[in-house]
Amino acid sequence: MAKRDRLSGNEAVAIALRQINPDVFPAFPITPSTEIPQYFASFVANGQVDTEFIPVESEHSSMSAAIGASAAGARSLTATSSCGLAYMWEELYIAASNRLPLALALVNRALSGPININCDHSDSMGARDSGWIQLYAENNQEAYDNMVQAYRISEHPDVRLPIMICQDGFITSHAVENMELLEDEEVRSFVGEYEPENYLLNPDCPMAVGPYSITDYYMEAKRNQAEGMKHVSRVVLETAKEFAALSGRKYGLFEEYCMEDAELAVVMIGSAAGTTKDAIDGLRAKGEKVGLVKIRMYRPFPAEEIAQALSGVKAVAVMDRAEGYTNHGGPLGADVMAALFRAHSQALAVNYIYGLGGRDVRVEDMEHIFAALKQIAEDGETGETYRYLGIRE
Repeated sequence: MAKRDRLSGNEAVAIALRQINPDVFPAFPITPSTEIPQYFASFVANGQVDTEFIPVESEHSSMSAAIGASAAGARSLTATSSCGLAYMWEELYIAASNRLPLALALVNRALSGPININCDHSDSMGARDSGWIQLYAENNQEAYDNMVQAYRISEHPDVRLPIMICQDGFITSHAVENMELLEDEEVRSFVGEYEPENYLLNPDCPMAVGPYSITDYYMEAKRNQAEGMKHVSRVVLETAKEFAALSGRKYGLFEEYCMEDAELAVVMIGSAAGTTKDAIDGLRAKGEKVGLVKIRMYRPFPAEEIAQALSGVKAVAVMDRAEGYTNHGGPLGADVMAALFRAHSQALAVNYIYGLGGRDVRVEDMEHIFAALKQIAEDGETGETYRYLGIRE
């Protein structure tokens, strides 16, 4: 039975972890993710979990310890943000290449410099090709629900890859929202016990983790990772179907909002999707055929499915909360436009950089985007495809 509560996104993720009761949680504090290990440490102190909580000296160490614990057969995770993720960069690739199904609670925040502690997606976007699964949340409820589903996806025998559960720093991590929690027993039954097939502490099957791979084997190892990624979409959908039966909340690879007859659409990730939905509701009331595709699973990227969702639109704006420094847009823009190209789409596409360093995104801003898309559709020309939203030139 669902329990109603008012929680911040950090509290919600910490409670999901308490309900999961992982084996090992090494952590080093960094704003704005600090509250997650802080809340969880209180659960450990109060005897509410059996987890081995390990305060370490750096983010590099926290991921190293999580990797060691996972390799030994324990269900492990850590939490970080921004420069903390950058500090564990080397270890991200090790976790993925060793096919270790551990989790990372990532609270998205700008990377320096200049120094900024507020939300954008430059941290996780920089790690998008490290071999991790990435799920993003629009709000606190989704952050909680994604964490509950994380291990079911990551530990699946066809996948066995690490997973990032991402939410927007301060916007969701610290803001309090009404939400519904599952009962502890429901979560633990849904997640189940972790029963690794091969692990370092198994005396019946000696093995090595992270060996030196010479030229004759390295490519095959990378192809093996890629094969695991090919199964992720299916497992995400299977897990979401079971979660919907338990919670009543439905998830997919992405969410389509008012896309049934949309001629103009926005594609984006994260909390600004809520603002965009408000803009869409207002424009729909005026007869405008506008819609939203909100990405939930960014890695692996569901290119064919997104192209299909956009197949009926005349113009689309892809919104990036991170710069790509390619001189033609951001990472989400590159992925969506590649998907449209491969699908031989006739949609006119532009890429906006927005919300960097926590800059506000208002309903009026998104109405401006849809007005620009309407003009593009009428003119039949995109004009400048690489744009900034709300910038002082």
